[in-house]
Amino acid sequence: MSETQFTPRVFSGIQPSGDLHLGNYLGALKRFADAQEQGVQSIYCMVDLHAITVPQKPEDLKKSTRELCAGFIASGIDPEKSILINQSQVPEHAQLAWVFNCVARMGWMGRMTQWKDKAGKNAEAASLGLFAYPALMAADILIYHATHVPVGEDQKQHLELTRDIAAKFNHDYGVDFFPLTEPVIEGAATRVMSLRDGSKKMSKSDPSPASRINLTDDADTIAKKFRKAKTDPDALPSEAEGLKDRPEARNLVNIYAALSDQSIDQVLADVGGQQFGTFKPALADLAVSKLGPITAEMQRLMADESEIDRILARGAEQAREITAPILKRTYEIIGMVG
Repeated sequence: MSETQFTPRVFSGIQPSGDLHLGNYLGALKRFADAQEQGVQSIYCMVDLHAITVPQKPEDLKKSTRELCAGFIASGIDPEKSILINQSQVPEHAQLAWVFNCVARMGWMGRMTQWKDKAGKNAEAASLGLFAYPALMAADILIYHATHVPVGEDQKQHLELTRDIAAKFNHDYGVDFFPLTEPVIEGAATRVMSLRDGSKKMSKSDPSPASRINLTDDADTIAKKFRKAKTDPDALPSEAEGLKDRPEARNLVNIYAALSDQSIDQVLADVGGQQFGTFKPALADLAVSKLGPITAEMQRLMADESEIDRILARGAEQAREITAPILKRTYEIIGMVG
């Protein structure tokens, strides 16, 4: 099999960590929904096995997983067009991860930036799962022979590791079985920054609620947060070059561009010369108009957990039609009997 023969297929996953925010929507969910219409089979995953690399309260994990599924659907992911799954319901993910644990090298894992950031100086107390989870991430992708993965800039290193694992497996066993998956990085706001500090990524772990727009925020809260967003005293420029060294201004323009499906240059052609006192209310109105229906649909879905569970169970069945044959062939290649 040559690499050109792999059927185009998209895979991506998000951790069910609760409190979905604007960064999740613009960096992932909106892009997934837009890509759904391109006719390429897509699998979107709630990666609950990744979530337990750090301690979780069981009830919180259940709620966050269902809430994330609701967020996918409310953002436009159609379970009739894409496969929506909960990672732990498709056992081939974990089974292939063990094979990849035996392919990946300790040195590769130790160089992972996120391992260094999350384990920090207390690496001896971190879980083995936290150290090894890039191999599970590789398995998540390759168990579907996924050819493309939409990722943020901060995940590029993990996708490079996925390619390394695929290449080493193929080389070690003299096959061309796993594709060298390509990252897909696009859009004006693939990396949404904090409203309080334009140098930091928008995150639910930030202690300041004013730093992020949650998908559950009401219209008044969204308007208030944008009104208080950190900016500088200068007017908006008419060209993108004028946003250089203005991280907060660049972030707000990026958000406006992504929400309105425009380029940064298109936005600045309209708003160049405006003060933030004019631009921020317009941005808040745009955000409310786009996020309001998503919030309402998430609330509706979360009121019927059985419907969410049914969608995920059906997705797992569809997923296993793909993953079971790929795992079976993997085992055959490496000499497993059965």
